[in-house]
Amino acid sequence: MPRLDDHFCSCSCPASERHRKQLRAGAGGLAAKVEEMISPSVSSPSLLVDHSALNTSPSHRRHSSGHSTGVSVHRCNSSHANSWHHHLVQRSLVLFSVGVVLALVLNLLQIQRNVTLFPEEVIATIFSSAWWVPPCCGTAAAVVGLLYPCIDSHLGEPHKFKREWASVMRCIAVFVGINHASAKLDFANNVQLSLTLAALSLGLWWTFDRSRSGLGLGITIAFLATLITQFLVYNGVYQYTSPDFLYIRSWLPCIFFSGGVTVGNIGRQLAMGVPEKPHSD
Repeated sequence: MPRLDDHFCSCSCPASERHRKQLRAGAGGLAAKVEEMISPSVSSPSLLVDHSALNTSPSHRRHSSGHSTGVSVHRCNSSHANSWHHHLVQRSLVLFSVGVVLALVLNLLQIQRNVTLFPEEVIATIFSSAWWVPPCCGTAAAVVGLLYPCIDSHLGEPHKFKREWASVMRCIAVFVGINHASAKLDFANNVQLSLTLAALSLGLWWTFDRSRSGLGLGITIAFLATLITQFLVYNGVYQYTSPDFLYIRSWLPCIFFSGGVTVGNIGRQLAMGVPEKPHSD
């Protein structure tokens, strides 16, 4: 007859087998849920990596590099332009001051020798000169002094003859001497004085300039300044004693020519070492 323990084993084995299957099914479901929970967290870093990879792509790097280069070039151009304008203002002020001083000194020589006559009511300064003469001469000196190096640069012919301040100071001294000679020297007639001053003015240009642009600008300045002076004298602003060239003295264009060459040399010397004018894009 069958024993009780055999019956118990035959009954308990199917139950334990079912229990094991349930445990395996539960473990598999739990693993599936855990995998579903973990997969979003794993995919999000991959998206971040892909996004960062897009941001560090070669085209993006080239764009960033080009942008930074453009900013640096713009800053460099802006700094260059500011430096050029700063030097321009400085040169203009120096040339204006030189023109004012020369006008006061040279006009005083002319008035003391009664070569130039102003109405009594306009003589109000210690230099015995009309108030408008120094600022007008200073403005003209600034324009001429800035024009000379500008024309040299435009023509592509930089002036290199005697480019030192000692030569410029000698040129100023010769110019003052020519102006002083026009008021002090006595000749038999004005023609002889005019020819002498013309030779001295050309000698000044040959000694301290020798450039075609300097000669051309000197002649142009002498012509324009003579026309303006004729107009002022014609309208009674002031007058010259013993005029022999319409309303003025015949030697006056020589003074304007030598003055233009002198101020031009000062402007050229001031322009040395100044950065070139920036080009606008």
